[in-house]
Amino acid sequence: MQASTSRVPAAAPTPQQQGPTPQQRPLWKVFMVFLGPMILSNILQSLSGTLNSMFLGQMMGFKALAAVAAFFPVMFVFIAFVIGLGAGASVLIGQAWGARQLDKVRAIAGTTLLVGLIFGAVVAVFGGLFTRPIMQLLGTPADILEQATIYSRIVLLGMPGLFVFLLATSLLRGVGDTLTPMWSLILSTAIGLVSTPALIAGWWGLPQLGVASAGVSMILGFSIALVWLGVHLRHQGSALAPGRALLRAMRIDTVLLKGVLRVGIPTGVLMIATSLAGLVVMSLINGFGSSATAAYGAVNQINSFAQFPLISIAITASILGAQAIGAGHSERLPAIARTALTINLALGGATALVGSVFARPLLRIFITDEQVLHVAVELLYIVLWSGLLFGAFASLSALMRASGDVVVPTAITIAVLTVLELPLAWLLSQRFGLIGIWMAFPLSYSITLGLQTWYYKAVWKKRPIRKMV
Repeated sequence: MQASTSRVPAAAPTPQQQGPTPQQRPLWKVFMVFLGPMILSNILQSLSGTLNSMFLGQMMGFKALAAVAAFFPVMFVFIAFVIGLGAGASVLIGQAWGARQLDKVRAIAGTTLLVGLIFGAVVAVFGGLFTRPIMQLLGTPADILEQATIYSRIVLLGMPGLFVFLLATSLLRGVGDTLTPMWSLILSTAIGLVSTPALIAGWWGLPQLGVASAGVSMILGFSIALVWLGVHLRHQGSALAPGRALLRAMRIDTVLLKGVLRVGIPTGVLMIATSLAGLVVMSLINGFGSSATAAYGAVNQINSFAQFPLISIAITASILGAQAIGAGHSERLPAIARTALTINLALGGATALVGSVFARPLLRIFITDEQVLHVAVELLYIVLWSGLLFGAFASLSALMRASGDVVVPTAITIAVLTVLELPLAWLLSQRFGLIGIWMAFPLSYSITLGLQTWYYKAVWKKRPIRKMV
C-alpha cells in the first residue's frame, strides 16, 4: 500500500489563524505534523500517573499505592465521559473550523466547556459528600479505607478544573493545534514530578500531606497549566482564547449539544466496555498464577506505549476528516483513510519490529525471573504485531466518526469484544494455556477489521456526507 500523494489544505493551522491555511501540503506531511505532538501528549498523560504511583510506592509503601489504585474504577468512568465529550466536540469543531465558521467554533466550545463544568461541579459536590460510602461500596479494604477516602475526596473536588483542562486540549486539536496541548501537558507533568515527592517528604518547609500529595499535585499541575493555556491562547489570538467572545458562547445550545453527544456517548461507552473486558481478561490471567499476572503487567506496560502512535493516527484521521467535511471536500476522505492505514502499517510495523528485537532487555526492566521472562517475551510478540490490526480498524472507525457515523462502528467493536474475543480467550486458554488468551486478540482484531472494512466500503462510502451542524 502506498501513501496517498493527494494534496489538501494544510489542516494543522496555528490557533491564531482565522481558518485553514490555503497552502497545499502532501497529506502524509499533514499527518506527521499532527502525530509528533500528539504521541508525546499521550505518553505524558500516561507517564504522569506512573510517576505519581512510583513516588507513593517508593516513599510511602504499598498501602499508599493501593489507596490510590482503589479509586481508579471511579476515576476511569468520569474520564471516559469527558474523553467521549471531547471526541464529539472535536469532530464538530473540526467541521466548523474547516468551514471557517469561527462563531460556531466558539459556540461548540462554549457549550462543551459549560456542560463539562456543570458535570464536574455535580461530581465534586456529591462525590465530596459521599466519598467514604462510595469507597466502601467498591469494597476498599479496611486497612486502606481512610487513606483512599482522603485521596478520592481531593480528586473529586478537583474534577471541575480537570474536566475543563481535558476538554480544552481536545477542543484545540479540533482546530488543528496539537502543540499547545502538548506544552500544557509537559507543564502539568513537570509540576507533578516536583510537587508530589515534595509534599510527601515535606521539602522546602512544605506540609507533609501523605497520600493526599498525589491528589493535591494533580490539581496544582492542571490548574497552573490551565492558567498558562489561557495566557498563551490570548497571546496567540486563538479563536478559543478565554475572553468576552468565548464567555458569550458559554451557554448550552441544545442542537450543538445533541451533535456532541451523538459522537461522545458511544465513544465513552466503548472506553468503558473495553475497560470491563480488560478486567475479565485479567481474571482469566490470574487463574494461571502470579507469574502469569507478572508477565501480563510487564507486557501491558510496554504495549501501552506501543499503542500511543496507533491511537494518535486514528485521532488525526478523525480531525482531518472533520475539517475536510467542514470545508466541503468530502471527496478527500478516501485519501485520508489510505494515508492513515499506510502510516499505521509503517509506524506500527516499525514499533512492533523494534519491540520484538529488544523484547528481552525491555522486559528485564520489570522482570528478573527467567521463567516469567520467557512467557512474557512470547506474549509481547503476539500483542505488538496484533497492534497493526488494532490500529487499522481504529483509524477506519475514527474517520467514519468524523462524519458523525459512530453508532455502527462502535457497535461492531463492542459486539466482537463481548461475543467473540472474551469467549475465544477462555476457549483458547483451555486448549493452549496462557498464550491462548493472547491468541484471541489477533483473531478478534482481524474480525473487527473485516467488519469495519465491509461497513466502510459497502455502506459508509455510498452515503452522502453532510456536516453535523
